[in-house]
Amino acid sequence: MALSSRRSAFVFTTVILVCSIFSASSPAQTQPDATSKRRVVERSAPVYPPLARNLALEGVVRLEAVVAPDGSVKTVVIKGGHPVLAQAAVKTVSQWKWERAPRESSESVEVKFSRE
Repeated sequence: MALSSRRSAFVFTTVILVCSIFSASSPAQTQPDATSKRRVVERSAPVYPPLARNLALEGVVRLEAVVAPDGSVKTVVIKGGHPVLAQAAVKTVSQWKWERAPRESSESVEVKFSRE
């Protein structure tokens, strides 16, 4: 192996090693409990988007909600589902209230949309 090839391989390996160390050691801004099963105490039905109704779209949107200790929703992340339905699901879940808990938690949610 030529000297320049060895040097390139060494630099590449060093960069990968340093990146993996920093990414593994940097803590998240907030660390919610592992997915929990807090009970929803205030729930509203999603508004069926007019475009989804016109296209006869139905389905399930999977979300992950970070819930504060007081039961309010801090953030909602879309995990799967049709994009036309997803924003309506996020808006709905953002308004829900969960039971109080000692710490914030991460809650998995599914919102179903049907034309019925």
